[in-house]
Amino acid sequence: MIKHKEITDIDLRKSIRNYKILLAGNSRSKIYGKLSCSSGKRMKKENRIFFKNETEAIQLGFRPCGHCLRKAYVNWKLLS
Repeated sequence: MIKHKEITDIDLRKSIRNYKILLAGNSRSKIYGKLSCSSGKRMKKENRIFFKNETEAIQLGFRPCGHCLRKAYVNWKLLS
């Protein structure tokens, strides 16, 4: 997990290009989603965190976004 406020913009872009960061999440609401998600783009920078993969996000107690990860969200909802 990488906090947005702890990474420079240049390092963030490099990590995204090199597929070291694939997902973003909101540390307050415990929701993760795709970097391109319109809901995720609206969150405050101080609440945004980045994940290497979906497994990392789930292990840290985050749930899938209902907008950009609809199928994973429905599965999560059924299991909750």
